[in-house]
Parts: sequence; C-alpha cells; structure tokens
Amino acid sequence: MRQFEYTAATDIRGATQAISTKPGSAFIAGGTGLIDLMKLDVETPQQLVDINRLPFAEITENANHGLRIGAMARNSVVAWNPLVRERYPLLSESLLAGASAQLRNMATVGGNLMQRTRCTYFRDVHETCNKRSPGSGCAAAEGHHRTHAIFGTSEHCFATHPSDMCVALVCLSAVVEVQGPSGMRRIPIEDFHKLPHDTPQIETALARDEVITGIELPPPSGKSRSIYRKVRDRASYEFALVSAAVLIETSAGMIDDVRIAFGGVATKPWRSAPAEKVLKGARADEAAFRSAAEAAVNGALLHRDNKFKVELLKRTLMLALAEVTGEQR
Repeated sequence: MRQFEYTAATDIRGATQAISTKPGSAFIAGGTGLIDLMKLDVETPQQLVDINRLPFAEITENANHGLRIGAMARNSVVAWNPLVRERYPLLSESLLAGASAQLRNMATVGGNLMQRTRCTYFRDVHETCNKRSPGSGCAAAEGHHRTHAIFGTSEHCFATHPSDMCVALVCLSAVVEVQGPSGMRRIPIEDFHKLPHDTPQIETALARDEVITGIELPPPSGKSRSIYRKVRDRASYEFALVSAAVLIETSAGMIDDVRIAFGGVATKPWRSAPAEKVLKGARADEAAFRSAAEAAVNGALLHRDNKFKVELLKRTLMLALAEVTGEQR
C-alpha cells in the first residue's frame, strides 16, 4: 500500500474543504471497499478524509411517517433496526443477504451506495480497464465474463454493480441526500448511479466535493408485501449472479401496483419497467408471472459466458413473484 496523508473531519465544511483542496483525496468511513482497492493499487489516494465523526448515523422517522437513514449508519444497525424490519423488510433482507456479519458491522450506508464493481479485470492493475483507466480498453470483453452485466452495458464496460442494498432502495423509491459547498441536493436513487456509456469511470451523480448525508424512504403504503431473492454460487458471503427485489400490492387476486428491481445483471441497480407494466392490473398467477419474466429480459445484451443469466433471471423473478403473492405451488 502506498503512503497517504490522513485527515479526520468533524463537520461537513471541514470534510468538503479537505477533499477539494488536495487533489487525489478520498473520503473514508467503514473502509470495507476502499482499503481493499488501495491494497491492490486500484485506488491510490494521496489523502484520506475520515468522515466517521460526522453526525449522520441516526435512523429517524420523518414527519410524513417515512424514514431517514443517516449515511454513517452501519449496515448491520440498519438491517436490525425495528422500524426498518417492520416497515421496510425488503431493505433488511437485502442487507442481510450481503457480505459477512463482520463486514456489515463496519460498512456504512453511504459506503454501500458508493461500492465499486467486483470485476476481476477492474481489480487487477495489470489488465486493461476503461473504468480504472479511461481509454485503455476492456479486458473482460475477450476474457472470462460469467458474472458480467446483460443490461445497461456499453462497448466500454459491462461490469455489474455489486450492491444488494441499492437494489432494494430502487424498489422502495429512496432518495439520496448529499451536501457540498453549494448546499444540499436530493437525488432519486434511480438517478444516483450512472450507466457507463463512453465514461465508465463516472459511476455516480455525486460531485467530488459532496458528501452523502442520508437516505430518505417514503412512507410505506401498509398494503404492500415484498421479497428479496438472491441467487449466487454459494449460500453466503458471495455476490449475486441474479437478485430480484419485488414490492407488490394485490387485492382480490389482482395486482394493483408493483415495483421490480434486479441486481447482478446490470451496470447499476436495474429497475424493470417492462415487467411492471405487464403485471399491473393482471391476475396474480403463473401466466402473468411468466409474461413478466419474458418482458424483463427483452433487450438483454449477452456475451459468451453470461448467456445463462437470461434464464436464471426469469426463473428467479417468477419464483419471487409466486412466493410474495402466495401463489407458490
């Protein structure tokens, strides 16, 4: 690991000043992702700005009965919070499906939002990677890419986004709060992560001198049910090959409303509007679930090693829909 300077920020102003006055600086909170990348020389910050002292760890109810989760809240704390488990079980399930208990105890909500891809070629500085070194090429294109994305890809990058939590947040219509020298901004979670296009190195809408301060969740309807289903190569401590988050409302056997998001298959947490369109107003049965699954994979861009994800995604979604609606046979 290379040498670097260390600064501990005690307030937002100090944090943003420290990051903006020294090029090559990076924020650090739990460090569960950044430190790994520093050991690999993928990240080589000249200065680490420690933001653990910023007062953003609380989980509080809003005036409208929604929930605000501070960016410094640890993943394990959020997953086991009584309000989260009661009102947003989808979020709790997604967090508990990710990483190990030890990592969840360290990792923060803000850090989870900023997770970088687990692509082998991105993490190997001896391989070409447009995300790590723009314009250098994509070694994954001709290499082994079984875990790579089938949605939201470009010729410059098709690495998958790794977060479980962010997939659930897309289903829950979360809003990300960020603050910088120009004040506070609120960014819908679907706009927070960027598609690679021809700038795969730009991964989020966060400006360099902005800090994530929290996440807002809208009030639950009280009528919805949800599920987070994750398929991976081993039962724990592994990233998704395919994951599906479903938030659904039904009455008299009909689907009144639904939101669906996928993980493990796209370059960002992937909301499936086509599948939702098929399901809204339909009867909650196997025929509708199958039609939604077919709609969900329309437009998938496949490569040699990841073609299996189409069928895996369809089966995962159908199983999740059957389980959450009680139509499982």
